[in-house]
Amino acid sequence: MQTVKMVVTGPFNAGKTAFIRTVSEINVVSTERKISQEAEKVKETTTVAMDFGRITIDEDLVLYLFGTPGQRRFDFMWEILSEGMLGFIVMVDSCKPETFREARSILETFRAYAPTPYIVAANKQDLRDAWEIEDLRIALRLDSKVKILPCVATDKETVKLVLIELLNQILKELEAKS
Repeated sequence: MQTVKMVVTGPFNAGKTAFIRTVSEINVVSTERKISQEAEKVKETTTVAMDFGRITIDEDLVLYLFGTPGQRRFDFMWEILSEGMLGFIVMVDSCKPETFREARSILETFRAYAPTPYIVAANKQDLRDAWEIEDLRIALRLDSKVKILPCVATDKETVKLVLIELLNQILKELEAKS
């Protein structure tokens, strides 16, 4: 059986935990803790170490999903979680342009850890004030070759499309190496 480790990363409250919970076939192992800061009242908990979920694609292939903490004070976990990853997803809250710079910084950090395939998932595309994909591309300063996919972290179909696209990129890279 082949296992594929994927990391789901991005800024605080971008939808990483929801993304993994939406598709995991097991109860997500989560390290969420209550938030004490008043500035972050939009959310009552935050991931402090990781989220872990699993998806069996078929009898020969299992995906392991590792969600990173989104707050910089927990970024020491990022390098640990990136070890052995075959690809990663950067979740971006399409409605919060103030988080785009942080998303770009996280993407660059993970590219430095491992030159693996990656995708940007433009979360919250169902909301009225979500940025268009091409506007996000410009704001994030991403090359036209980088896949940015619309996503709603709580919608199983859009989450599956993001995972399938990343899995296809990973498989292409593995074939090219062999």
